[in-house]
Amino acid sequence: MAERLTKSAARNVFYGGSAFFFAIFLGLTAHSHYYMVTTSTNAATLSDGVARGKHVWERNSCINCHTLLGEGAYFAPEVGNVWDRWGGKEDPAAAREMLKSWMQSQPSGAPGRRQMPQFNLSDQELNDLADFLQWADTIKRQDWPPNKAG
Repeated sequence: MAERLTKSAARNVFYGGSAFFFAIFLGLTAHSHYYMVTTSTNAATLSDGVARGKHVWERNSCINCHTLLGEGAYFAPEVGNVWDRWGGKEDPAAAREMLKSWMQSQPSGAPGRRQMPQFNLSDQELNDLADFLQWADTIKRQDWPPNKAG
């Protein structure tokens, strides 16, 4: 006895499956949002300096060369953990000065190396960028990048 899938049964399977997977999509979206708001993002340490630093990051299109949490271009190093790489957890003042000195000395002119452009950032912008990178190092990155070198 061969049973056939009728048009109405096929339509019901399509609509039922679509509704089921749409509900799953909504649930996963809600869960992702909840995770970002409650667990992943370090909202307690957000400050005006962090927000201004993000604007410096965006205005100078740093993501066109660098990655932040794996998003962006892979021309230059990951900066989601640059604060840790430069010893910011042990000596935040020295890491901040290192970042400022690095940015002010670019391009270095070293032959055979990729060069970072000179953005002529003010001292306030450099401090704000340092605040943003320090904050980015405190959020839960789920073990990204896989090594400290970025």
